[in-house]
Amino acid sequence: MRQILLAAGLLMFAGSVFAAGKSCEELKSEIAAKLDAKGVSGYSLEIVDKGSAADGKVVGTCEGGSKEIVYKRG
Repeated sequence: MRQILLAAGLLMFAGSVFAAGKSCEELKSEIAAKLDAKGVSGYSLEIVDKGSAADGKVVGTCEGGSKEIVYKRG
Protein backbone atom coordinates (compact mmCIF):
# COMPACT_ATOMS: atom_id res chain seq x y z
CA MET A 1 0.00 0.00 0.00
CA ARG A 2 2.82 2.38 0.86
CA GLN A 3 4.41 1.71 -2.51
CA ILE A 4 1.17 2.58 -4.30
CA LEU A 5 0.88 5.87 -2.43
CA LEU A 6 4.50 6.69 -3.23
CA ALA A 7 3.90 5.93 -6.90
CA ALA A 8 0.77 8.09 -6.96
CA GLY A 9 2.65 10.99 -5.40
CA LEU A 10 5.51 10.60 -7.83
CA LEU A 11 3.13 10.48 -10.77
CA MET A 12 1.30 13.61 -9.68
CA PHE A 13 4.64 15.38 -9.42
CA ALA A 14 5.85 13.99 -12.76
CA GLY A 15 2.79 15.25 -14.61
CA SER A 16 3.30 18.82 -13.47
CA VAL A 17 7.08 18.98 -13.85
CA PHE A 18 7.63 17.62 -17.32
CA ALA A 19 7.43 20.11 -20.17
CA ALA A 20 4.41 19.77 -22.42
CA GLY A 21 6.63 20.14 -25.50
CA LYS A 22 8.50 16.85 -25.01
CA SER A 23 7.99 13.95 -27.34
CA CYS A 24 5.55 11.44 -25.92
CA GLU A 25 7.94 8.49 -26.14
CA GLU A 26 10.70 10.42 -24.36
CA LEU A 27 8.39 11.49 -21.56
CA LYS A 28 6.91 8.00 -21.23
CA SER A 29 10.43 6.54 -20.91
CA GLU A 30 11.38 9.07 -18.21
CA ILE A 31 8.25 8.35 -16.16
CA ALA A 32 8.77 4.59 -16.51
CA ALA A 33 12.40 4.93 -15.38
CA LYS A 34 11.34 6.84 -12.27
CA LEU A 35 8.67 4.28 -11.41
CA ASP A 36 11.09 1.39 -11.95
CA ALA A 37 13.70 3.11 -9.75
CA LYS A 38 11.12 3.29 -6.96
CA GLY A 39 10.39 -0.44 -7.31
CA VAL A 40 6.89 -0.03 -8.73
CA SER A 41 5.74 -3.00 -10.80
CA GLY A 42 2.56 -4.16 -12.47
CA TYR A 43 1.71 -0.90 -14.19
CA SER A 44 1.28 0.34 -17.74
CA LEU A 45 1.76 3.72 -19.34
CA GLU A 46 -0.28 4.55 -22.42
CA ILE A 47 -0.20 7.55 -24.76
CA VAL A 48 -3.72 8.74 -25.61
CA ASP A 49 -5.40 11.80 -27.12
CA LYS A 50 -6.16 14.54 -24.62
CA GLY A 51 -9.42 13.92 -22.79
CA SER A 52 -9.72 10.21 -23.57
CA ALA A 53 -8.19 8.85 -20.35
CA ALA A 54 -11.33 7.21 -19.00
CA ASP A 55 -9.92 4.47 -16.77
CA GLY A 56 -6.47 5.69 -15.74
CA LYS A 57 -4.62 8.58 -14.12
CA VAL A 58 -3.07 11.24 -16.35
CA VAL A 59 0.59 11.57 -15.33
CA GLY A 60 1.93 13.77 -18.11
CA THR A 61 1.17 15.71 -21.25
CA CYS A 62 3.16 15.84 -24.45
CA GLU A 63 3.12 17.08 -28.03
CA GLY A 64 2.12 20.57 -26.99
CA GLY A 65 -0.65 19.33 -24.73
CA SER A 66 -2.50 17.39 -27.43
CA LYS A 67 -1.62 13.97 -25.95
CA GLU A 68 -1.62 12.58 -22.41
CA ILE A 69 0.28 9.75 -20.75
CA VAL A 70 -2.02 7.59 -18.65
CA TYR A 71 -0.91 5.39 -15.74
CA LYS A 72 -2.84 2.18 -15.11
CA ARG A 73 -2.21 -0.26 -12.29
CA GLY A 74 -2.71 -3.94 -12.81
